Amino acid sequence: MLEIEFGQATDPGKIRTNNEDSTGFFIPRSRQEARSRGWLFVLADGVGGLDLGEVASARAVEVICAGFAESQEGTSLPALLPRLIQHANAAVYDEGLTRERRGRSIGTTVVACALRHDQACIAHVGDSRCYHVRDGKAVALTDDHTLVNEQRKLGLISQAEAASSESRHVLTRSLGSQLFVTAETKTVSLRAGDRLVLCCDGLHGALTDREIGAIASRRGDLDQIAQKLVDAAVDADGSDNTTAQVISVLSVEPMAMYRGRLYPLPA
Repeated sequence: MLEIEFGQATDPGKIRTNNEDSTGFFIPRSRQEARSRGWLFVLADGVGGLDLGEVASARAVEVICAGFAESQEGTSLPALLPRLIQHANAAVYDEGLTRERRGRSIGTTVVACALRHDQACIAHVGDSRCYHVRDGKAVALTDDHTLVNEQRKLGLISQAEAASSESRHVLTRSLGSQLFVTAETKTVSLRAGDRLVLCCDGLHGALTDREIGAIASRRGDLDQIAQKLVDAAVDADGSDNTTAQVISVLSVEPMAMYRGRLYPLPA
């Protein structure tokens, strides 16, 4: 069956006194629940410069984790995660409408990763990322919802210009700014030894993909590895809150579909 270990770390950085990042997770309580529901990891980064970033990120994580725990067992993960993110968006949006917060800005990015059998499903809004690390190489599974990334995809600016642009943190999508939001979803196959890294822009904006892959591939305690990622990003920049979750895949349960039902493949 799918076996997972994970660690996480966060740091407010060198400039900010408050930390607007939030993380959460769901750990299955039995082998049966691991097969029918799976594991969940969530990271949210409150939009910097807005009044209620830490409120928005904490609320988003809370809603997604609670919804995953209460979801029907066996639900399709690519269908479930966007629905949970929409619920989180509505909850964050509603937070901004309360009497005591009316007129104050609220928003957050989010990236969620659910794992079951031999698959990982990733859904995100904004520029928090999920990396797939295999054989020491980190590959981003998410595509930033930012103005400069849209310009890059249209061929208006180069990759180098996007990376150095002063507008690189301007989001085109976030939770809480509108009543409805569209999450982007992707599914990848896993094998034993793979690692996944969820992180905010404070980390991936300070480290290269190669540096993330090298640090995340190290042996040892995963909380310490997550801390090394955060420390390296803060040392390199430190102008923003910095958070990482590191997920290590110890074993998987290969599955096949036959007449609409999943069956385990022989080892």
